[in-house]
Amino acid sequence: MCDIQGELKPGQAVMRVSPTLSFPKEHGKVKLAVMQMVSGSLAGLTDICLLYPLDVMKTRFQLQRPGTPNAYKSVRHCFSTIYRSEGFLSLYKGILPPIMVETPKRATKFFAFEQYKAIVSQWETLPQPCVFLLAGFLSGCTEAFVVNPFETVKVRLQSERMAFAAQKSAFATAREIIKKGGLGLKGINKALPTTICSYCVSNTLFFGTYNNLKTYLFDDWEKVSIPYRLLVGFTAGSVACVSNTPWDVTKSLIQGPQPTPGVVKYKSTIQTMKLVIKEEGFFSLYKGLLPKMMKVGPGGALMFLVFEHVYGYLQQIL
Repeated sequence: MCDIQGELKPGQAVMRVSPTLSFPKEHGKVKLAVMQMVSGSLAGLTDICLLYPLDVMKTRFQLQRPGTPNAYKSVRHCFSTIYRSEGFLSLYKGILPPIMVETPKRATKFFAFEQYKAIVSQWETLPQPCVFLLAGFLSGCTEAFVVNPFETVKVRLQSERMAFAAQKSAFATAREIIKKGGLGLKGINKALPTTICSYCVSNTLFFGTYNNLKTYLFDDWEKVSIPYRLLVGFTAGSVACVSNTPWDVTKSLIQGPQPTPGVVKYKSTIQTMKLVIKEEGFFSLYKGLLPKMMKVGPGGALMFLVFEHVYGYLQQIL
């Protein structure tokens, strides 16, 4: 098989026009941006549809406090309790906001990372590992602003221990939150600073770990088999999960229902973290870690795999 050799420029993909010929195909910046957003959207949608029940269980563990009646003892116990008392569909409580936001959220996540990476790469004095980490940090900050209102609604819906059919819709819940607290930090954008911290930490390590591992452990990533790709993605997702869990727990406590109705106990990021450590111990900041890792580890592997395959396919056919 004869290939036209040569270094590909940014925005080029190899276009195969016959079994014996391939050559670089030019793509403009706008077309590449659209491809990145479409690929990120499909990656996120795949992740949320397959792994959402674990997110519901993670939130239930995070909102559980010492002395809570009928406390969940394990992931299995949580799953079986929800299934028996609330019905199977309750494992998908609050899924509409994530589905609605997962498309723009993951599109923003991957698009922002690719764009920031292109900008930061122009700083010649910055080592390549730092390029990936900084681009991930900036993409996390961008993503947090997009996703936070949907997270507020999702946490509220996930925290309610009632049958799926008896629960208010996501739209009704959003209207209720806005009517009571407005569009600011006391309403639909509650815990925004905490969400920014959470996503900055998560994306820094998510993209940084993945891209550095695939760059420095493998000579030719295109020839790496799917199991190894999944392993690298799983590692990146797991590292990000462990690192951002304290911020995620704090976010859930601020956004979720307060222990005493009408009294705001969890007010800000640092105040909430200090209060949790004082009352429940340091490791309470890692509540829900197991179901979260069961979701984020495989989810990271799945998202990177879907993103790269869809992005590569779009570059070839468009």
